[in-house]
Amino acid sequence: MQSQVRGGTRWKRFAVVMVPSVVATAAIGVGLAQGALAASFAISGQEFKVSTDRLEGTEFVQYGSVAKGHTLEGEKFGAPVAVSGFNTAKITNMCQSVVTPVLGLGDITLRLEAGAKAAKSGRDEDKVLAEELYLDVSYLEADAKFDQIDIGVAAGSLPKYEGGQGIQPGTEAKEFGFAQRAKSVELTGVRQKAWATTAATFKLPDLKLSLHRGTSKECFQG
Repeated sequence: MQSQVRGGTRWKRFAVVMVPSVVATAAIGVGLAQGALAASFAISGQEFKVSTDRLEGTEFVQYGSVAKGHTLEGEKFGAPVAVSGFNTAKITNMCQSVVTPVLGLGDITLRLEAGAKAAKSGRDEDKVLAEELYLDVSYLEADAKFDQIDIGVAAGSLPKYEGGQGIQPGTEAKEFGFAQRAKSVELTGVRQKAWATTAATFKLPDLKLSLHRGTSKECFQG
């Protein structure tokens, strides 16, 4: 069966390319109706951008690892990352974007926003709330404030705070190259590139999803 063609665009191909992002976003929408959800964001073989005005995290850990996966074409890939983990995180004005080239349309940017109202209200109920949050980060720019930071912890045996965060389950210790932890952390003006985000629960108030031609609507440029 041939793909449907309109205006020179094969919409079956468009659907295949965009499905990973859209399905993840649809899952978020379902979770919002339930108050919170388990979530995992990963775009096959692609980095995505995340920006936030402010992230307040508890039981912070960070260590070196390798993000592994498959591209849309089925090829394996591996990328060095710094895994950042938080037992809990409150996020003000979060933006997440990914650019996907689509045959016949050029670059298409999928942009997801949540927690924008918290920038004015400051209320926790308007913030994005996450539990057991891990991010596979390849680039990070922010102003940071740490409480009770411990740098140079043995990565292969990174200890947990009592009732708090530790190494992400299923991660191989032999991949680690460095590690640090802190009782709490406050990041402001966050700009980061990541390969994956996972959380035990994710609550996203005032969620907005939009699609744009070109790259001008990415969460940040560069």
